[in-house]
Amino acid sequence: MAHLLGAESLHVEFPTRVVFDSVTLGLQDGDRVGIVGRNGDGKSTLLRLLAGLMQPDAGRVTRRRGLRVGVLDQADTLDPSLTVAEAIVGDAAHHEWAGDARTRDVLAGLVADIGWDAAISTLSGGQRRRVALAALLVGEWDVVFLDEPTNHLDVEGIAWLAGHLKTRWAAGAGALVVVTHDRWFLDEVCNATWEVHDRIVEPFEGGYAAYILQRVERDRMAAAAESRRRNLARKELAWLRRGAPARTSKPKFRIDAANQLIEDVPEIRDAVSLQRLAVSRLGKDVVDLIDVSVAFDRPILRDVTWRIAPGERTGVLGVNGAGKSTLLGLIAGTVAPDSGRVKRGATVKVATLTQRLDELDEVLDEPVRTVIGRLRASYTIGSGSKAQELTPGQLLERLGFSSAQLSTPVKDLSGGQKRRLQLLLILLDEPNVLILDEPTNDLDTDMLAAIEDLLDSWPGTLIVVSHDRYLLERVTDQQFAILDQRLRHLPGGVDEYLRLRRAQQATDAAPAAASATAAVAAASASDRPVPEASALSGADRRNAQKEVASIDRRITRLQSDIAAAHDRLAAHDQADYVGLGELTEALRSLETQLADLETRWLELSEQLEG
Repeated sequence: MAHLLGAESLHVEFPTRVVFDSVTLGLQDGDRVGIVGRNGDGKSTLLRLLAGLMQPDAGRVTRRRGLRVGVLDQADTLDPSLTVAEAIVGDAAHHEWAGDARTRDVLAGLVADIGWDAAISTLSGGQRRRVALAALLVGEWDVVFLDEPTNHLDVEGIAWLAGHLKTRWAAGAGALVVVTHDRWFLDEVCNATWEVHDRIVEPFEGGYAAYILQRVERDRMAAAAESRRRNLARKELAWLRRGAPARTSKPKFRIDAANQLIEDVPEIRDAVSLQRLAVSRLGKDVVDLIDVSVAFDRPILRDVTWRIAPGERTGVLGVNGAGKSTLLGLIAGTVAPDSGRVKRGATVKVATLTQRLDELDEVLDEPVRTVIGRLRASYTIGSGSKAQELTPGQLLERLGFSSAQLSTPVKDLSGGQKRRLQLLLILLDEPNVLILDEPTNDLDTDMLAAIEDLLDSWPGTLIVVSHDRYLLERVTDQQFAILDQRLRHLPGGVDEYLRLRRAQQATDAAPAAASATAAVAAASASDRPVPEASALSGADRRNAQKEVASIDRRITRLQSDIAAAHDRLAAHDQADYVGLGELTEALRSLETQLADLETRWLELSEQLEG
């Protein structure tokens, strides 16, 4: 694999601490690297160093000559005076980008719901983020650096981004470096993981799951080494007091990275005990939605029936605006139905972890110790023989707070610390129905794991709305989706939801990519030449739209076939000239088919515009 860039002896120091000390690493063609670590340990700093956005205090970053580098930074750098189209494709002629399959794929995947003539200044923060990501991905880059790219993307958008990055380059070509707390995304996209901690960067092979296995094994070996060191010290003390002891054999440790580490680990949740405790706290009735419908300026939910059971752990999926927040409001009692009824059990006590931090507004000037001191003296987690009493301070420690931070005013906490304090205050109030609305904001992977561990022993009904697929599958036992204003159970989980959404999109009269192209073309028709095209109407227009949709699907399949053909060509015996020739010819045939389809797509889109 060709070397792309390298870092040699990087040293970075801020006024209050050293971030990196003598860090050396490299990036090769084919690398897909995920950067993980605690908030504040230097993940974004490392990405900015490698991307050339900041310089180290010592050491250097070297690049291959002519290397093309694309960066999505956390900072918003879009010019507010531009339109969406100008921000993404610039002043490129229509035919230069509309005929490019990658550009069409990016537009459909990220910005199909955003007006093309809208000014950047009028967009929300999430929309601006998606426009910035689209503007980056339509370009040609050898290395792409992404800092939290899944922020403001829903489950469907994250799945699209993962698929795009997996097929963006041919096998063994290009490189990706991504900072994200989305663990499903890390597992899906990355073939290596860099952990940033204690002024160093430690590399691991594989995605998030492989990284966790290796990290546990590393920690186990470190603990074993420390145990051996202490044993040797005790033996040395005994020798000094009693004379040289008999010779002893050294302990031997077998390393079996997968099975041995988990063979004695119980199930993450004791479902039977938690169910029993939930019933004892809630009774048999929790919240029943019966034929509920809600409309504001348009229908939001129609004829929804959902009987929520004690101890139920459910994830709710849906695109932005589908009605997830309305559904949560019905459960919490903050939204009244227009028809149907909501029935609540007599002992139900609902608490919601919202996306905002309103619960902390009144205590911003108070130290953390004072805030939690007004609450209950202890909190019980688990049940039966595994029940454990924790003080609020112990809970804070479990959620990553140090003893020194107890004296810190709430207003001086980081976003992630405020989020964890918000969850702690809710848990100490001991609700029996807990609603989590996008709980992963501002949290790193270690803190997400700590919160998941805490929720494993929480005995109540849990409803989670999140775009974090890993979290949904980790803490819930079933998933529902809001599709076409109705609530639908998903026996197949998130994968079934994505299949349903693809089927839903395939039935649309005009696919998102064609609509986006038509909109931009209409907006810029006055100042660019277009091929002559005959206008379509009636049945001919519908047939053309169907053909465009069919071509889009065929182009997607051909792109996958071409990527697979590149892989076969790279893996084939280089001495087998006949076989190489056949594979090359097959690849050329696929590329010719792709070019023909793209030409036909462009012809049809011009006719539809007319």
